[in-house]
Amino acid sequence: MAKIITSAQMRGVEAAAIAAGKADGLALMERAGRGVVEAVRAHWPDLAWPFRAVVLCGPGNNGGDGYVIARVLREAGCAVEVYALAPAATPDAAEMAARWGGGVAGFGALGWEAMRATDVVFDAVFGTGLARDIAPGVWGALVMAQEAGARLVAVDMLSGLDADTGAVRAAGGFVDHPAGLTVTFQAEKLGHHLAAGGELSGPVVVVDIGLGAELEVVDGAVEAAEISVERLRKGGGHKFDHGHALVLAGGAGRGGAARLAAYGALRVGAGLVTVGCPAEALGENAARLDAVMLRVIEDGVALREALVDRRIRALCMGPGLGVERAAGMLGAVGGDHPPYAVLDADALTALTTVPFPAALRGRAVLTPHSGEFARVWPDLAGVASKVEAVRAAAARVGAVVLLKGADTLVAHPDGRCVLHSARGAMAAPWLATAGSGDVLAGIITGLLARGWSPFEAAETGAWLHAAAARRFGAGLIAEDLPEALPGVFRDLGL
Repeated sequence: MAKIITSAQMRGVEAAAIAAGKADGLALMERAGRGVVEAVRAHWPDLAWPFRAVVLCGPGNNGGDGYVIARVLREAGCAVEVYALAPAATPDAAEMAARWGGGVAGFGALGWEAMRATDVVFDAVFGTGLARDIAPGVWGALVMAQEAGARLVAVDMLSGLDADTGAVRAAGGFVDHPAGLTVTFQAEKLGHHLAAGGELSGPVVVVDIGLGAELEVVDGAVEAAEISVERLRKGGGHKFDHGHALVLAGGAGRGGAARLAAYGALRVGAGLVTVGCPAEALGENAARLDAVMLRVIEDGVALREALVDRRIRALCMGPGLGVERAAGMLGAVGGDHPPYAVLDADALTALTTVPFPAALRGRAVLTPHSGEFARVWPDLAGVASKVEAVRAAAARVGAVVLLKGADTLVAHPDGRCVLHSARGAMAAPWLATAGSGDVLAGIITGLLARGWSPFEAAETGAWLHAAAARRFGAGLIAEDLPEALPGVFRDLGL
């Protein structure tokens, strides 16, 4: 899996390589600057060389990368102008500024005439080293570049974005449009995916600067969500070999969410799926379901009786269930052989009034959106690091927590965490529709029924959910998601 790291972890990677004598700071800076230029060449084959460039440099090592970029572009015949926010303040940046040897103007000299005459503007002002809000005079230069029609390249991180949280750190405003390209080094940073950073970083290209071995041993890094095609492949056997999933439903007129979840579980490969509902809703659900079976489950007592059947491997609780009904059902989950479970929607809200079932520790996936997360863990909702908040929540309940969003995070109680980013080329904006989360809960439940671990099921479920939305495209409604899964499987070669 590809690692997605913090700025501190990246500094540790660089320090380890320097301490081992593999490279010094100047060598890494040279590789980074040259890598940016090559990335621009590869990303924009339509860009005529030599072109006109403006390089914006800060006082730190990100600015040092900028001076390398300016020198390499000049060597390639480009017309280059360099503007510095302040003189180079680190030894390596000062050395690279000296090697550039050309003119350097201050930010006060920036004007519209120069920007309009420029093809590409390189933002090497702060990168991942940002430690405070930037002034309008800094982010204003980025706005000027975009409004002048230049292609804006962020070196490591668009200046004004927090490298760890993706939050905007700019006084008075910020850019409204994403960078044309962000070129980062050795690994993506969390800020490229989270919050505003996920929207404003634009396409992100990773340049290898020779620190792969040091990156490999970084502890506690978030990893990019992946799937195993072979794991998804369905082997032989009868239906019970592939698991029985039970989806609990609400009363009359409230069964739609559970039916969506049931179809998600069935389409992802569960051997059989049953919707458990009160007797008053039996006719309604029978009229809408064919391949999905039905069973009357009135209350927690009936649920406890149903779960005596060990062939029921997975339980989906929450979609359309009703908070009061969910609270009673949560108290009924126990015994020596509890099922694996997905707690979503009303079951999450019920956790604000009843304790998390001890029997589900290590056996559950909780799937809150941001509002539900704040209700269940109000003290964690304000934590600056979304990653650390989700990790803390998972550790508290002893279960996997999947925090839904364009930057979906899946955390294991042991601290493992993966990120599924549905942004840029992987965007799935049509998922913002009623019922899509119910289908996700069902997909994860189906994978649990098939024998997947909660962490694997949550990671793969998030991936498949977004892939199905992208495959269907514009006009998607929740009912379309299960129907799109077979096409996703065909695309994967299943």
